[in-house]
Amino acid sequence: MVNIGQILQFIKDNTIDYVDIDYSLWLTWCLTPLLVTFLLPAVIGLLLYLSALTLYIYKLHWGHLRSALITGDKWDAARKFVSVIWDAHGWIWHGYELEGIENLPINGPALIIYYHGAIPIDIYYFLAKICLTRNRIVHTVADHFLFKIPGFSILADCMKVIPGTVQTCSRLLKEGNYLAIAPGGVYEAQFSINYSLMWKRRLGFAKAAIDSKVPVIPVFTENLREAFRTVHFGRKIFLKLYSWTKFPCAPLYGGFPVKMITHIGRPIFYEPGITPEILQQKVATSIEDLILRHQRLPGNILLSILDRVPYIRRKFKNKNTIIHND
Repeated sequence: MVNIGQILQFIKDNTIDYVDIDYSLWLTWCLTPLLVTFLLPAVIGLLLYLSALTLYIYKLHWGHLRSALITGDKWDAARKFVSVIWDAHGWIWHGYELEGIENLPINGPALIIYYHGAIPIDIYYFLAKICLTRNRIVHTVADHFLFKIPGFSILADCMKVIPGTVQTCSRLLKEGNYLAIAPGGVYEAQFSINYSLMWKRRLGFAKAAIDSKVPVIPVFTENLREAFRTVHFGRKIFLKLYSWTKFPCAPLYGGFPVKMITHIGRPIFYEPGITPEILQQKVATSIEDLILRHQRLPGNILLSILDRVPYIRRKFKNKNTIIHND
């Protein structure tokens, strides 16, 4: 009868003698960066849930804090607190900056149209920066599937995130609010390559802008797709899955500490008689111009990280501008 000692001796003979320990350590060392790049996107989800937890605690203690708030808006202090968290994260991890804020009206309404990254982390930073510098709320249109995620509803309530119909968007703009929309949505987030716009014939934002007669502000964040990317293999399969489910299926990887700068373009003002198709094309052209002027194409993760160093950024930025102008 085989005893425990014989079993242990068998395992020892077939592991120590036949497994190359040095090769195993080397393989582990090589695969660690790959594992980390796939795990880091989960950090963003964790931060979102930490934000939701903070808001739940704030909501629980609202009765005790009511007398301390002058505005009467139960979310005002919480919104500022969450904005501080995201602004700090952007500054530390991505050296986040905002350029062209003078193109945003200080008091009036504006429809902000932006390019949708694999994870729209730039819009989180943008919302926080506007909340802290302008003391204004940017209402945001999000995909319907987000509202089915547990914990998202309280974030949506506090940060003014809505599913968004043409009528709702138009009403918010007529009331004098900022409203941010990414026409490409999840489709663009999952399948855009080299910052290509994937808007199809989505004209809802243009209809809302024409109905409310507000300026449209094009926005693009530099190196957004170098921070987080979707895998390119199995693209056709993920396209089919998305067309069936309308749910993002392509795996994400990244979390790289690249330099991120949100560029706010010049406003596109309302013109009497303009059609939604023409307005959509004008906005798309404006965002594509921002991409060509500010984004290294094709994207490069290493150079985008080195952009954090001012000298290297200036050196490569000048070369990049010359290439784009040709």
